[in-house]
Amino acid sequence: MSSKGRIVVVEDEAAIRRGVCDALRITGYDVVEAADGAVGLTAALQPAVDLVLLDLLLPKRDGLEVLSEIRKKSPALPIIVLTARGTEEDRVKGLQMGADDYVVKPFSARELLARVEAVLRRTAKKPQVIHCVQLGRGMIDLHRREIRWTETDRHELSETETSLLQFLLENRERAVSREELLSRIWGIHGGIETRTIDMHIVRLRAKLRDPSGESSPEAIVTVRAHGYMAGPELVIREESR
Repeated sequence: MSSKGRIVVVEDEAAIRRGVCDALRITGYDVVEAADGAVGLTAALQPAVDLVLLDLLLPKRDGLEVLSEIRKKSPALPIIVLTARGTEEDRVKGLQMGADDYVVKPFSARELLARVEAVLRRTAKKPQVIHCVQLGRGMIDLHRREIRWTETDRHELSETETSLLQFLLENRERAVSREELLSRIWGIHGGIETRTIDMHIVRLRAKLRDPSGESSPEAIVTVRAHGYMAGPELVIREESR
């Protein structure tokens, strides 16, 4: 069964953390645990995280400090604060600092799961649906999974190659890491050599190279120590909104 999303749980009380994580895993989420603010911040800023459940009273780094740091580096990442601080002032402060919701201890697993699903629905990014992309004299048809150089010179793209290209185009403003591609395209969180990604990129680049021998722009750019980006020469010609 594919994961419903990856959630980082930052909670220092072991019993509460275990209960929250068990409830999330049973429901179908992939869960990363952290028992202090320092580890929690690092985990929250990893690729492919969909939501953070964050306690405020944490060792090493305070929860509000962690919240502030996450907001600076990942402004759109959904965060639900879990805390015993139940006063109106504390709730307002957390929300003003960027929390998407606030759950006061003690809470039931049912309530927490409902809040998680509500926040994920509310903050869900609607992906850009791209149909046609021009690359030099070629036209990439993602719907039909092919690149057309001429009416008679066409090359088929595999489903995985199409998904890779689509994801890079959807995130063309940044470099996408190999780990994030493994998570988003294959649904794998570790446990496989990232060389797999490189091999798929090599094959995809070969298919996107002009077969006439003419100089063709680079469709996929390697960003050293970061991953891959869609090349600026890939021009979206048609899309649905």
